[in-house]
Amino acid sequence: MESKLNTMFVPTNAHNGLRTVAQLPGPRPWPLVGNLLQVRPERIHLDIESWCRQYGPLLCLRMGRTPMLVVSDHIAVNTILRDRPDGFRRPMITRIVSDEMGGIPGLFLAEGKAWRDQRRMVMAGFAPHAIKAYFPALVSVAQRLRQRWQLAAQQDKTIDLMDDLKRYTVDIIAGLAFGTNVNTMDGGEDVIQRHMDIILPAVARRSIAVFPYWRYFKLPQDRRLDRSVTALRSAIEELIAAARARMAAQPERRQRPPNLLEAMIAAADEGGSGVDDIGVAGNVSTMLLAGEDTTANTMTWMLYLLRRHPAALLKAQEEVRRLAPDVAAFSIEQMDSLDYLDACAQEAMRLKPVAPFIPLEALRDTVVGDVLLPKGGLVWCVLRHDSVDDGKVVRAGAFEPERWLQTGADAVDKKLSTPFGAGVRTCPGRYLAMLEIKIGLAMLLANFDIESVTAPDGGEARELMGFVMAPAGMRMRLRRRQEADR
Repeated sequence: MESKLNTMFVPTNAHNGLRTVAQLPGPRPWPLVGNLLQVRPERIHLDIESWCRQYGPLLCLRMGRTPMLVVSDHIAVNTILRDRPDGFRRPMITRIVSDEMGGIPGLFLAEGKAWRDQRRMVMAGFAPHAIKAYFPALVSVAQRLRQRWQLAAQQDKTIDLMDDLKRYTVDIIAGLAFGTNVNTMDGGEDVIQRHMDIILPAVARRSIAVFPYWRYFKLPQDRRLDRSVTALRSAIEELIAAARARMAAQPERRQRPPNLLEAMIAAADEGGSGVDDIGVAGNVSTMLLAGEDTTANTMTWMLYLLRRHPAALLKAQEEVRRLAPDVAAFSIEQMDSLDYLDACAQEAMRLKPVAPFIPLEALRDTVVGDVLLPKGGLVWCVLRHDSVDDGKVVRAGAFEPERWLQTGADAVDKKLSTPFGAGVRTCPGRYLAMLEIKIGLAMLLANFDIESVTAPDGGEARELMGFVMAPAGMRMRLRRRQEADR
């Protein structure tokens, strides 16, 4: 269904007849702080989505005294996202906060030429043929997760779903990215990720803070953050040094890098790459972010929704048990054949996107509808609005994976849901993420029956916003399938 909003985007010097962002409707701001104290950081996405339903597809929020354009129309959002990196960038405040914390810039925060240089390097490591070469290692991690869950089922234990799926995704990204066998599944510890779990939420909190108190005095949490930043930099520097030592001792590794880190180093060392070890280090951090929370959260939401919709769960089980019944024999071709499981993932990401919004900053005067967004102006792109609007999606609030398998006039408009972004800045790890999801869910559905997936109070799962949106405290109980043991 078509959007009713005019979404012409053009750089302009002709401002006649245009509204300013400050003239748009929106919640009434408080003196000095604007609307900052009217949103709760842990549910900021829900608060702003509510205002979009109240005030329309273009509205004004005030971040302190600064007006911010909020856009929820999906065509407008897609146009903005596709106008990167030339027309929009991530807000400068995020880069400032990261820099003053001592963060290492990577692809996530890079802009302009630095982004283009780093993008080439990262895409070389995330290319489908590189991921396919690593496929047996992904299956090996899934087998370790199966053993862990078989023990839990045998002992009738409740599984901390997010914790176990983070172990799964950390073990995969550590092996793919660094060639290291962390094996958190069997009790190992990923030191880098432990520090990332402290650093990333701090970036999110500080980016919307009313007052930057940490520049003047440090609370205990700020001192803990400083220690984590220092430890993270040291750990990443050690990984790069070890990789360079391996490549010096075995020059053939430059021609066929066995992991993503060495592929990035080889690409960075090529003449004219524009990337140094700082850029490599920044993208190690970025990979950890992209490789853990986002994928683990999506898998958790997917399992929660499947358990609440038995007919969809039954279809997914039947497909997996027919096409990919044995995890030890998993192949790329089998994963590619799981069309219904893929549709379940797409539907879960439509309803529960782990990145429900993207804040950006305009790099030039731009017109959005009839609103002038000046150079340096802030825009908040809401990614979950039209995708759950009954006017644009039939039974929009329902979990119906079949909608992603329909063709022709009945097909869902894929531009309504953009969980990996849009345009040239689409997430480079999307192929890996979807492969991780399919392997992990196929392993579970082939070997277990799901008895329950529940929130802490037994009610609706609560959406908790940190650096990404996560389900709070989900627990799962499994029963082993006897057929899988034969």
